[in-house]
Amino acid sequence: DAGGVVFYANYLKFMERARTEWLRALGFEQQRIRTELGRLFVVRSLSLDYRLGARLDDLLDVTVTLAGRGGASLDFAQQVIRRADAALCCSARVKIACVAADSLRPKPLPDQLLAEIADVL
Repeated sequence: DAGGVVFYANYLKFMERARTEWLRALGFEQQRIRTELGRLFVVRSLSLDYRLGARLDDLLDVTVTLAGRGGASLDFAQQVIRRADAALCCSARVKIACVAADSLRPKPLPDQLLAEIADVL
């Protein structure tokens, strides 16, 4: 923002990108999930705890930890950490829902994804 501090809503964008990259590392790019599996992931709920404002040019690390799962959802614990001093900028709990790409109605998590995350939980 004008004060050189990261606007609070941008932390949501950082976390979204980190979850997307987490899925990509497992072999599940967003386009593949939509076209091959007929599903999308959407944020169902989240809670954020802001601790410290990051500033312009701070290098930030965003963590993604799978914290739980339901039949059609994944729960994540995430943190945004300033790299220079390992200061916690914010933390979040995020639940994403798996939905049908055409109807946006809840659908079970794909078996292929469940196989990849089986040893994480």
